[in-house]
Amino acid sequence: MSTLDEIGDRDRWRCWLCDEPVDPDASVNADLGPSIDSGAGSAGNGPGKGAGKGKNRSRASDAGPFGAERLAHRACNTRKGAVAPVVAWPDRLLVADPAPIVATVERLSRAGGREVVARCADRGDAQEAADWLVDRIGRLAPDLRVEALVQPGGGQHLLVLRRL
Repeated sequence: MSTLDEIGDRDRWRCWLCDEPVDPDASVNADLGPSIDSGAGSAGNGPGKGAGKGKNRSRASDAGPFGAERLAHRACNTRKGAVAPVVAWPDRLLVADPAPIVATVERLSRAGGREVVARCADRGDAQEAADWLVDRIGRLAPDLRVEALVQPGGGQHLLVLRRL
């Protein structure tokens, strides 16, 4: 088991869920204070899910694409315990029908392949979204290598995520 400082340094003091900075000097009891998410997958008690109890307890070997221990704000970590984690697409990106990022990362980690994750009206918007998505997934699931492809078709541009 790692210490808060070790995990914070490894994750560059950014919350794995909201991707906002975490103040290492904040109280661990404050909503924006640092905490260790030791079951950094979806909510629930199955393998790769929350910490759980008994034989379903999460282990590093079955913790899924997000790793066994990740840095999170206390509030983000607490909220994740009640509902599946959500990593939001930023409002500044002009995308239609964006796929849920956490579920997409879990599927690509498990099965590989490729997935259409959004549609964009123009190539520039699609490329901006592709660049953001690859960067965000690099922090969300550091062991998962992906590339984002922009594919034109039907008067729009599809954003396709592919596991390398």
